[in-house]
Amino acid sequence: MNAKINGLENCQYFAADLKDIFSKEFIDKNGAPSIIITDPPRAGMHPSVVQELCNSQCPTIVYVSCNPQTMANDLKALNEAYTIEKIQPVDMFPNTIHIEAITLLKKK
Repeated sequence: MNAKINGLENCQYFAADLKDIFSKEFIDKNGAPSIIITDPPRAGMHPSVVQELCNSQCPTIVYVSCNPQTMANDLKALNEAYTIEKIQPVDMFPNTIHIEAITLLKKK
């Protein structure tokens, strides 16, 4: 809807669990993404997703996390193919121990 409102015709959006759709076949069919925005559950990304991300040629990943520990584990695995450009903690739930973090990753 946002793409249509803003007159963007060169965008595709896929709302799904990446572990269910993201594969070499998906990329072959739809083309390589220029950016991936991922917001995994508290448990972090499925290992197959991390591996597919490393294998992909996507130049930019924005990783949003509600669990800095699992994000750290995923970032360690993604370090094989990506460098961390920026990390920004975001306190969306003041007076609680919960914190969000957003990380910008660039392909090596």
